[in-house]
Amino acid sequence: MAVQNSLQITSRSYEDDGRAKRTGTLTSAVAHIITAVIGAGVLSLAWSTSQLGWIAGPLSLIFFAIVTYISSYILSDCYRTPDPVTGKRNYSYTDAVRIYLGTNVFHKCSITLSFILSTCVVLITLSLSVALLQSLTLASNSGNDFHHSYIISFGLGNKKTWLAAFLQYLTLYGTSIAYIITTATCLRYFSIILLASIICSCSLPYDILERLSYLNFCSCSNDDTCYVYIYRAILKSNCYHKEGHKAPCKYGDTVYMMLFGLVQVIMSFIPDLHNMAWVSVVAAIMSLTYSFIGLGLGLATVIENGRIMGSVTGVPAANIADKLWLVFQALGDIAFAYPYSIILLEIQDTLKSPPPENKSMKKASMIAIFVTTFFYLCCGCFGYAAFGNQTPGNLLTGFGFYEPYWLIDFANACIVLHLVGGYQIYSQPIYSAADRWCSRKYPNRGFVNNHYKLKLPLLPAFPLNPFRICFRTAYVISTTGLAILFPYFNQVLGVLGAISFWPLAIYFPVEMYFVQKKIGAWSTKWIVLRMFSFVCFLVSVMGLVGSIEGIISQWIH
Repeated sequence: MAVQNSLQITSRSYEDDGRAKRTGTLTSAVAHIITAVIGAGVLSLAWSTSQLGWIAGPLSLIFFAIVTYISSYILSDCYRTPDPVTGKRNYSYTDAVRIYLGTNVFHKCSITLSFILSTCVVLITLSLSVALLQSLTLASNSGNDFHHSYIISFGLGNKKTWLAAFLQYLTLYGTSIAYIITTATCLRYFSIILLASIICSCSLPYDILERLSYLNFCSCSNDDTCYVYIYRAILKSNCYHKEGHKAPCKYGDTVYMMLFGLVQVIMSFIPDLHNMAWVSVVAAIMSLTYSFIGLGLGLATVIENGRIMGSVTGVPAANIADKLWLVFQALGDIAFAYPYSIILLEIQDTLKSPPPENKSMKKASMIAIFVTTFFYLCCGCFGYAAFGNQTPGNLLTGFGFYEPYWLIDFANACIVLHLVGGYQIYSQPIYSAADRWCSRKYPNRGFVNNHYKLKLPLLPAFPLNPFRICFRTAYVISTTGLAILFPYFNQVLGVLGAISFWPLAIYFPVEMYFVQKKIGAWSTKWIVLRMFSFVCFLVSVMGLVGSIEGIISQWIH
């Protein structure tokens, strides 16, 4: 009887895959998504709206919200194989691609170890290419070859798994670097990842900055945008308040990047995404707070002006070609501001069951996307209504608003706290992949598998693992180092976001959905999803073209 009770207790403590019971809820999933999606970039969407105008701007925001929900909806069903409710779990995006689309023997985490070195080489090469472009004012054909080589490689069968893993971890790693820079350059980027996310030293006049896209404005990383610069933005806001709006308020940045990196080393002691619910809740509250402040200041300015600024066609340009490039950049910024597919399955893996994980994830996605779209529309539209053709790249850190300075300071502080959690959201999938690979590769090594508890006064015990300490510390150092050494990284990341948007957010989820649901070729659903994928591919191409043109034109001029 005692043995039977012991088995019952054990079964209640572990899942069907032998892992500890998952405790994630709808609330924690929504918090994770909002933390990942609503970055400081929400405050830059007013610029995108200003380029598209009063009709195309809001419609684009709504359209890409729908695109993101469709993508998340079909990807949620791929968490388990073959049945979406009772099948075997896929712990990560790469696992799902391997199971559904790959047939070769694939050691999913071997990429993670080689990834750190290869990614550093790729990022350094790309960043140096942009730096070279600055001095030569020439377009880099090798950069374009890199981009197109991965687009062309789709459809190569077994290489899909490798490609998905490379793009996923490259985007996650790149977003982590971007978060440091934007926390150091006013915490703006991303997202993206993304994006990310997020630059260091150039001094362009404000009248030029206000015409730049979110990507270029951020990558310009001049003194009007900054967390390294967020703390710096607080100092600048106070300086402008005391000395006047035209005062040369300039502050350094490297020290604050290093401080942010130190904070992330400590935060990286959190074992995994399952233990990060409280971090995401705090970060989500911070993102909603500074979004409310941004839209509130925009609304107050509209009321003060007594009229709604802007036009149906958006900011005028010197010629049709210039307008087209700006529209492409704006569409790209909006499109890349939504997707979170690269971490969706990792978030879904934290959810407890019942109810089925796919149903909880679909509901969480709907709530999070609704909240996200609300703030995107409010910040984008109120910002454009307040400033019209003079809309800055960022309503807070671009100093579209100077007063009340204490409220601007508070909003910038919220951005810092949000990006502290956002960095971890995008880093934890890489940490988990490295942990899994090393545990399987070296099952008997104490350095990898032994865990120790550190108890500090007034705090819960921290589980420490020697491998985690070394790997995660090295990871944070590498991202911080690249953020400091390569101030042009955000421009490269913008191009990377354009490249990864279609394959990671659209192509692979659609292909996996076809396999999972056994959808035959030329059926109605097959045709609709193919058209959906093709339209998103065109948007990705437009965003890529706009990003590259923006980089080239910025450095030429």
